[in-house]
Amino acid sequence: MRHMYYAVAATALLGAFGAQTSYAVTAAKAIFGHLPDGRAVYAVTLRNRQGITVRLLTYGARVQEILTPDRNGHFADVALGYSTLHGYLSKADPYFGASVGRFANRIAKGRFTLNGHTYQLPINDGPNSLHGGTKGFDRRLWTVLAVHSGPSLGSVTMRYVSPNGQEGYPGTLTVTVTYALSNRDQLFIRYRATTNAPTIVNLSNHTYWNLSGEGSGSILNERLMIPAADITPTDATQIPTGVIRPVAGTPFDFRTPKAIGRDILDGHSRQLVFGRGYDMNWVFGRGPIAGLRLMARVVDPVSGRVLTLQSNQPGLQFYSGNFLNGTIVGTSGHIYRQGDAFVLEPQIFPDTPNHPNFGSARLNPGQVYRNTIVYTFSTTPAVAARR
Repeated sequence: MRHMYYAVAATALLGAFGAQTSYAVTAAKAIFGHLPDGRAVYAVTLRNRQGITVRLLTYGARVQEILTPDRNGHFADVALGYSTLHGYLSKADPYFGASVGRFANRIAKGRFTLNGHTYQLPINDGPNSLHGGTKGFDRRLWTVLAVHSGPSLGSVTMRYVSPNGQEGYPGTLTVTVTYALSNRDQLFIRYRATTNAPTIVNLSNHTYWNLSGEGSGSILNERLMIPAADITPTDATQIPTGVIRPVAGTPFDFRTPKAIGRDILDGHSRQLVFGRGYDMNWVFGRGPIAGLRLMARVVDPVSGRVLTLQSNQPGLQFYSGNFLNGTIVGTSGHIYRQGDAFVLEPQIFPDTPNHPNFGSARLNPGQVYRNTIVYTFSTTPAVAARR
């Protein structure tokens, strides 16, 4: 019955986007590798009628590969990653494609207070805690609950149960993620979490994108649009100061599409110096909404590929691959260097538990945390890409 519930829930994600078709979207499960303790890591491959293919791994509930066509119908993998499990197990893995949590992004000094008690998390990013700590959800083996092929939607649902006290967080948190690929060239990611005691939670996906294809080089000429008027500036350790600042007149203004690299070398911006490029939260609200809102659109003028992002979250972290340093060999055997990918993470603002004006990251028993992310794949003709 539980498997049926998740299959129905995944199908419901498509409801607002149009009627079903008669073509199948397939979902196939296979062993990808084994952990050092012998446990199997599975890959679930989703493929739609256009040939768009998404491969998901149960280690870190992560995206390993996304094959999409360019304007001429040529396919490329637009998600950075590793070709084998060994890469994902290494300390060098920069969260490629991962589901990050229990709290995505940074918490200042790894410390927050809940119900009068101060909790200390592992410090793994300078003086701060990042993406859930030393062994976050990206380094946990998730369990497959359901794999579903259907006439308009293929999906996989995975679950992870984080016990009370893991990485310093209170409460036992039960998390599910459903990845669903539609025949309308949309990839849905739906996070859901419940707890048995008050806690904090912030989940997101950390896919690294290069719309020309992973290993093809820089993304700095790809054109980005983020329709948000404000950001949460940070200190030198990339922790928000608590101020909400307008993007107008700054390199962070992407309300009109522009090349990612156009202003990235602006040395007048201390924020760009702190992050070694873009690594910032854009403000869309103070809390999740019931529906979806447009958060970003990226166009690659070379291939014509277009990526559109919608979510229900109040913030969007945009990261321009600043810490890719030439030491990682990716899926196709090419080296990844600084600026070879971008990351778009819909989420609650970083360090929200320490900034009441940012909203709330608290989850109580009886409540349900939800983060819904929708990526739409399309292309533009050459004449449109040159404008």
